[in-house]
Amino acid sequence: MTTEFVLLLGLYAFLLIGAFLGDRGPGATIKQAAPRLGAKIEHSIAIGNGPEGFKRRQTGDTTAYWEDPENQ
Repeated sequence: MTTEFVLLLGLYAFLLIGAFLGDRGPGATIKQAAPRLGAKIEHSIAIGNGPEGFKRRQTGDTTAYWEDPENQ
């Protein structure tokens, strides 16, 4: 019972703060952060993870490369 009360109280406080802050509230923060997060994810996918990235160890060739969808 206490857990549910704490969760409901937290949700109520989140919505109330969002209503008072308006454009500076939690919803606006999430909307502003989404493009930046997407760019970081795309960058990580493009270069790989770690110093080697997406490369074959024997040859050094990249395993992930860009193909233009219009030329396929």
